[in-house]
Amino acid sequence: MRHWGRVGTAALILLLIVAFPFGWRPMPARAAAETLLIGHSTWVGYGPLFLARDKRFFDEAGVNVELKTFEDPKSRFFALISGRLDGIATTLDTASLYWSPEHPFRSVLGLDDSKGGDGIVAVDAIKSIKDLRGKRVAFNKGSVSHFFLSVLLRKNGMSEKDIKGIQMQQDDAGAAFVAHKVDAAVTWEPWLSRAKQTPGGHVLVDSSSTPGLIVDILLFRTDIIKNHPNAVKASIAGWYKAVDYWKKNPDESDAVMAKAVGGWLKDVKTFRETLAGVRFYDEAINRDYFKAGGTIFVTAQNAIDIWKSFGMIRVNEAAADLVDGEFIR
Repeated sequence: MRHWGRVGTAALILLLIVAFPFGWRPMPARAAAETLLIGHSTWVGYGPLFLARDKRFFDEAGVNVELKTFEDPKSRFFALISGRLDGIATTLDTASLYWSPEHPFRSVLGLDDSKGGDGIVAVDAIKSIKDLRGKRVAFNKGSVSHFFLSVLLRKNGMSEKDIKGIQMQQDDAGAAFVAHKVDAAVTWEPWLSRAKQTPGGHVLVDSSSTPGLIVDILLFRTDIIKNHPNAVKASIAGWYKAVDYWKKNPDESDAVMAKAVGGWLKDVKTFRETLAGVRFYDEAINRDYFKAGGTIFVTAQNAIDIWKSFGMIRVNEAAADLVDGEFIR
């Protein structure tokens, strides 16, 4: 075996001399996978992105995905526009606030929706949305909670002018309600559960009654979509495989995702409790969500109309500008 080096080298040279005239060529090195930089906040619904990364589902699909944490949506979108990010995981209604003809981007995949993780808590005397008229309601203006509240008010022939809106972050709003400082609050877990335990309080409505309304999506700048379509397609394939893997291996997947997502969700028990109010979007759900005239277009236009009514969108923008369903279809 020790003599194999010299003999083996000579044999290899002879093989190459004989083989080349017959058209044999060495196989080219495999091209390095493209890299996509995706920004996100700390949220349970983004767990499969980390699962796809850590289980190498993205790599198998042909793309390298790097995940970057940006808790502030403004910082996240500025990083996208400035080229420091290729894509973002965010809610659809938030995306509509930052789109512009000069810096366009489009949603290519639905990640998850809220199926009870968001809601409105209220005192027992408030039994319907219409009962919010004239009441002190805490909510975070310009956020997904504001969007959720606005849609419900409009469905009941009302607007923000019919309530006494109080600006508060979601957690602060929930805490203020539990402390009996407001009549109602638009918030999320764990404050929905805590409201049920608060004397004289209850959950007026939660997002399980509005499927497809509060949805996290994956979006990319249009230049990335145009110039790197295979990488975008591969990122979607990696997500699908991660969701399918989670369905078959929930305990292992939850542990991997909790650790990877980190932050306030690093404890797997907390992760699972929060996950109970979320539904991951697999391929079948996405196909229905992105179909022509489907829910994503309705929700996107809803968001645009609402934010425009508040003067928060001043560009000419339509639902079709925010959606690219070709990768799903």
